[in-house]
Amino acid sequence: MNIFKKIARALASKAARENKKYYTSAIIVAAGKSTRTSGSLPKQLVPIKGIPVVVRSILAFEQCPLINEIIVVASQEQIKEYEKFRREYGIKKLSAVTVGGKTRSDSVKAGFGAVSSKCEFVAIHDGARCLITPDDIEKVVKSAFRYGAAIMASKSTDTLKKVNKDGVITDTVDRDSVMRAQTPQVFMKEIYEIAISSDKKPSAPTDDSMLAESAGFKVHIVEAGAYNIKITTDEDFYVAEKILLNGGAK
Repeated sequence: MNIFKKIARALASKAARENKKYYTSAIIVAAGKSTRTSGSLPKQLVPIKGIPVVVRSILAFEQCPLINEIIVVASQEQIKEYEKFRREYGIKKLSAVTVGGKTRSDSVKAGFGAVSSKCEFVAIHDGARCLITPDDIEKVVKSAFRYGAAIMASKSTDTLKKVNKDGVITDTVDRDSVMRAQTPQVFMKEIYEIAISSDKKPSAPTDDSMLAESAGFKVHIVEAGAYNIKITTDEDFYVAEKILLNGGAK
């Protein structure tokens, strides 16, 4: 059967699919170089309230009942840390830790290559989004079960401007028509396989949804809560700690 027909047939009964459970592999990307933080530790290993950033991400997927396995993509020098994390935090779903590539896309491909042969859906998440909750993961995964592809995203509260190369505003964007893409991003395995091998894929994709979109697939949005921030700068550690101290992102 043609792969596109197979996908179309599989997606024919959307309502039934949402309530079915599929083998879902989570790929947590944590191979970044932390160029925008000042500490000696890579940001993914820095503790927030005593728990390293990447471990908080892993534990959210560990606690989500729709996730069957977790693959972490890390830098070569950090691989051994994850065996310690497995023991210390009682992580049961961690099936593989693989070495990342030169780019984020290369790292995701490395993780995708390590998923189980039973994998039917793949959930891709930035390890630095450590305040993601099991409930939000479940919402995105269920949406992907229903539609084939879904991502977490948030509305913009700012007025958005288009600018030219000289930094001059050329247009004001209707903020009701745009959303800020986040992770997790979840895809039917066959959809993601087509997306990463498509002749139409962008040369420097900024997220995995972009690959699926360029291959012609519809990607649905699940609106994020207020706390799914990405740890990028030193200030983000402070914000994340305050959110946790105030009872958010549980």
